[in-house]
Amino acid sequence: MATCYLALDAGTTSCRTLVFSQDGRLAGMAQKELTQYFPQPGWVEHDPEEILDCQFSTLKEALRSAGVEASHIAAAGITNQRETVVAWDGRTGRSLHKAIVWQDRRTVEICNALKSEGLEPYIRENTGLVADAYFSATKMHWLLHHAGAVSEAANRNTLRFGTVDAWLLWHLTRGQVYATDISNAARTLLFNLHTKDWDDVLLRRLGMQRAWLPEIIPSIGFSGFIHPDFLGRSIPITGVAGDQQAALFGHGATRPGMVKNTFGTGCFMLMNTGQRPVSSRFGLLTTVAWQKGADVTYALEGSVFIAGAAIQWLRDGLNLIKHAGESEVLARSVNDNGGVYMVPAFAGLGAPYWDMEARGLISGLTRGTTRAHIVRAALESMAYQTWDILDCMQKDAGFPLQDLSVDGGATANSFLMQFLAGLLQIPVKRPAMQEMTAFGAARMAAEGIHQTLPMQDNGLEIFQPAMPASEAQQLLEGWRQAIRRTVKT
Repeated sequence: MATCYLALDAGTTSCRTLVFSQDGRLAGMAQKELTQYFPQPGWVEHDPEEILDCQFSTLKEALRSAGVEASHIAAAGITNQRETVVAWDGRTGRSLHKAIVWQDRRTVEICNALKSEGLEPYIRENTGLVADAYFSATKMHWLLHHAGAVSEAANRNTLRFGTVDAWLLWHLTRGQVYATDISNAARTLLFNLHTKDWDDVLLRRLGMQRAWLPEIIPSIGFSGFIHPDFLGRSIPITGVAGDQQAALFGHGATRPGMVKNTFGTGCFMLMNTGQRPVSSRFGLLTTVAWQKGADVTYALEGSVFIAGAAIQWLRDGLNLIKHAGESEVLARSVNDNGGVYMVPAFAGLGAPYWDMEARGLISGLTRGTTRAHIVRAALESMAYQTWDILDCMQKDAGFPLQDLSVDGGATANSFLMQFLAGLLQIPVKRPAMQEMTAFGAARMAAEGIHQTLPMQDNGLEIFQPAMPASEAQQLLEGWRQAIRRTVKT
């Protein structure tokens, strides 16, 4: 009897497959790291073929981990790193270039050209986004003009562009489905929020053709079948969403005003705004949360490009720590940050600053500064960046938020969670289920076949603010000074 749900989670640093039982418990999982390529400063790439290999190699292993057969899987959901672009040939299914990752900054000049042409207001009004290298469209434009294999495929009319969800759907269905879900489409800078279709003005400006882009489909509902070649039987794919939207759904934030924050490679806060797009006055993004049937749910989003990646940098770049868990021990070993602030603008700054050319900074160094202060500053930077977004979100919403639900790897750091609660002056809720992105994809898959996947509430931890408000304001003023030293004036 089919009683389990499969979630394929194609992330930025790894690909994973997770199995959830019908009561919402994680039954098994498998994970494989993904190679990161940095061919030039500011450039970040993945090998699309490796994405497939990593993702597909975890399928059977996850079932073994859960002790279930393919016949036990009722439906599958897909969630993925957003904005990352893959170009492939529609005849062969082979990639034509390395995937350009969402963190990549090579298209800053293209974005500046869009701004100089006066297109920024049009982009904001119709896509809900900003002219930033973060999004997919300028990556596609760059590939068309700098990758010979891509332009040749365009001339043959065999070119296929897509975000990672479309790349996976194509191959999971053996080329039977060329589609992207609406939440991923809304991150391309080519999707019109009002028409819910590709935007003709931006297609023309960026030299794109509709034939090169996938069909836009709902997030919840039948998308195709995982081909029996993979697991020995066909499995319906009934949920697809970008990772942050999937996490929002996983938290059960299905009513307007509900908010979650995910601490992963980056840090992403989303607020459900219901069935109408809400324009931000304070630098946030207006985006699609998900679609079921004809009903589209929208969200406000604040994006921080570097969160957990800063801890990876401390480990791999500076060798200040041996593993992520050591950061909490070091942070607690000092009474405060010693006046040290880190602005981890390794890939520019996202909301609310949107400075593509900002670069990282550590300020306040003295002879008394230790590696513990620097590690603590890196952890604290995640909280400061969260505060920046929450402040804007409260202004846009017109009311103060009562609490914040969190997920992601960095939330295992209880020092960070307690500091975050104090800085924000609201309770921070950390559920026991930390695989919220994958859980959201599985939850969508269940809903796509008219089933319900409940969330286990056992183990929910609530961090109450313990920091005096005056201390929080003093720390935030130090952060603002560090930001002023980082951004262009």
